[in-house]
Amino acid sequence: MLVADTHQRPGVNGQIPAPLAGVELAHLISGKLGERRTAPAAAVPTAPPAVPGGTQSPAAVPRLVDLPVEVLPVGWEVIEALQADVSTELSKRDPERTMAEPDRRALARSLTNTAVADWATKYAQGNTPLTRDEEGRIATAVYDAMFRGGRLQSLLDGEGVEDVMVDGLTAHVEYYDRPRNTIDKVADSHDELITWVNRMARQSGQGERALTQATPMVGFRMPDGSRVTASLLTSRPSVVIRKHRIRQHGMAELVKWQSINPLLEAFLVACVQARMNILVVGDMGAGKTSLLRALGREIPPAERLVTLESDRELYLDEPGPKPGPVTFAFEARQSNGERSAGDRLAGEVSIADMFATALRYNASRVVVGEVRSTEIVPMLQAMSAGGSGSMCTMHVRRPHAIVSRLVQLCAEAGMATEAAHHLIASAIDVVVYLTYLDETGIGGRKHRFVSHVYEIHDVVGEAGRPTTTELFAPAGTDPRGVFQNMPSFINGLELTGSFYRQWLTDNPHGAWGPPLQTVGRR
Repeated sequence: MLVADTHQRPGVNGQIPAPLAGVELAHLISGKLGERRTAPAAAVPTAPPAVPGGTQSPAAVPRLVDLPVEVLPVGWEVIEALQADVSTELSKRDPERTMAEPDRRALARSLTNTAVADWATKYAQGNTPLTRDEEGRIATAVYDAMFRGGRLQSLLDGEGVEDVMVDGLTAHVEYYDRPRNTIDKVADSHDELITWVNRMARQSGQGERALTQATPMVGFRMPDGSRVTASLLTSRPSVVIRKHRIRQHGMAELVKWQSINPLLEAFLVACVQARMNILVVGDMGAGKTSLLRALGREIPPAERLVTLESDRELYLDEPGPKPGPVTFAFEARQSNGERSAGDRLAGEVSIADMFATALRYNASRVVVGEVRSTEIVPMLQAMSAGGSGSMCTMHVRRPHAIVSRLVQLCAEAGMATEAAHHLIASAIDVVVYLTYLDETGIGGRKHRFVSHVYEIHDVVGEAGRPTTTELFAPAGTDPRGVFQNMPSFINGLELTGSFYRQWLTDNPHGAWGPPLQTVGRR
């Protein structure tokens, strides 16, 4: 859902509001600070209209297994044959691929309609004619095989889908609001699944990436931006697809989904505007990338931004709900499986490798999608050496383990513990921890919310570790974070004209509203 953010925050005209009560603050930030207007939801592509029409009969072809969205009236071999015919004709019409992508896809839809119509006419000679709806589903499947997720697209199109995990021929579909669903058969053979992976890899523009015994692991993006990881190192060929349901969202949506409250929204946006270096952490699936993407959309449009990612997920270079900065989006590259001199993987370009080039773009900020390894050192160095306002994410299982995890990654890069502590203290200003509660297995839903916010001070304590202050943390039985201590940089936040300390001191219990509705406390 696209949301137009029309915030008119108090103070921009120099008028500082009087102290506010808790209820008044929640009302002010969520209402009078700006009426949020919801834009119409993006239209879901419909099936190309099919015209009655016939190539080969599907009578002898196994029918596609029942999938949870719509069942095709023919076997997948028919879809592949039609897809091959349409692809050949498309190549004849546009051999040099000079057409704009929207025009190329429109032509493909037209060619698909014609091919399905011809095939349907021939099929009707000796078989029960297909209905218009069935022809439409076949046309959609052919188009999906060319430009979308092919045979697995119907799973990805399900409402609330977050992940599709294929283990051999079985698929497990995970949702954000209900228990996992298992589909017994989504391919006729392991070879068919591998063929699907390699076809999707080619469509992603990564022709050199293929799932083979020589290169048993591969990762790429699907046309809709979903992230795919596949491997032959498991007992059966396996594929995990992470779907990005919320590419264009902003902070307003996170408030709506109760990942943050209006007070945290105003605080974090002010941190971005005040050029604080922010680290977003949490366990796997906690929503770190979603929060980082929303924070990135708060960067003023006058700035210049560089994003570094192992797999493209932020999409900050694409138009968002409001104008953003000039953005150069770098993406790491996997190896082709061979090794070059020095035992380095040939063709591989890591996030750490991209830092030197990215910094030459004279960006005012650097955003790293996820820090996993030795790239932590150049990231922290960029933050401490003038990259104010930079941001990144990192996996951390528990809030108290944040500094230890940072030191561990620095040590893996060859840095001494004492030096790592000083670098962390000088680089990071704010750490935001997201808690993830998955209650789908006991009748609930998945909860993702900010439970802790820390300030990292530019000094080390007596134990040699960076000094930290807990700014937001749970209070009582509610696990969501509420205000605890005033940040030392509050003056900087107030200078942005979008945040005032009274909002913290007059609202000690935050602005979350009703207690978190969970099935069971953890």
